[in-house]
Amino acid sequence: MFSSFAEMSARERLAAVVDAGSFHEWLPPSERVTSPHLAQLGVPAAFDDGVAIGRATLGGRAVFIAAQEGGFMGGGVGEVHGAKLAGLLRRALRDRPDAVVILAESGGVRLHEANAGLIAVSEVMRALLDVRAAGIATVMLIGGANGCFGGMGIVARCADTVVMSDIARHAMSGPEVIESAHGAGEFDSRDRALVWRTTGGKHRWLCGDCDVLLDDDARAFRDAAIAALDAHRPMTLEELQRESALLQARADANGDNADAFELWSRLGVPEPRAVPELDADVLRTRRPAAVAGLAQGAA
Repeated sequence: MFSSFAEMSARERLAAVVDAGSFHEWLPPSERVTSPHLAQLGVPAAFDDGVAIGRATLGGRAVFIAAQEGGFMGGGVGEVHGAKLAGLLRRALRDRPDAVVILAESGGVRLHEANAGLIAVSEVMRALLDVRAAGIATVMLIGGANGCFGGMGIVARCADTVVMSDIARHAMSGPEVIESAHGAGEFDSRDRALVWRTTGGKHRWLCGDCDVLLDDDARAFRDAAIAALDAHRPMTLEELQRESALLQARADANGDNADAFELWSRLGVPEPRAVPELDADVLRTRRPAAVAGLAQGAA
């Protein structure tokens, strides 16, 4: 039965991804661990600070898992939100689950607690890399309506496996941020077609930033997460060189491209202007050979 991953809340996504009834939440809303900064600014708080963390089983295997709630401040990372994510990852170093899975939906750091949020994101990034270095698989599932931007966009690319739906978005700066800084002439955030072909799942997959491209289906996300439990990439010099080669190949193809259509064409994507209309299963047959040979996964 089809269920839209994008339309679900964080806890609905958790329930759809993990084995039924297996999720045990740490610091649930009943604990009322909230941001110390929002109340001082007169901003309503959430009793989970916009993220649910805990342990569960996935396909019968032990995982630590987190889900960001885009409905609360766009999934923005603040002090407590970030501390919960970092704590989950550090506990993974001690308890060694089969994997850590993060259901990411975030606009980046909260402006309300910018310094605390920036520090928190750096701690999450360091903890995730420590988990990878310890040989524990890290999996990012990106399919929420708010996308994965800012600091969490960087965190996502530090993981072993990145899974995105064809309607998901992932980038460093969000469209509104770019427009506010440089104007609509640089990037028109109201142009939905432009936004998706620049930050969307299809673009990220064609460029090698995403390992698995899916339709917006919760069951597909669960299946992809199970398949990624053993997809660990060692943090070696060879791995860093592979990443560097991927970025160089993209830079070489990018040139003075005015649009993603031109980049896709230079990368070798057949019929690039048809990409926005293609289903994910059709597009998966069109990844450029040069990118496929360098990208993180074989999916």
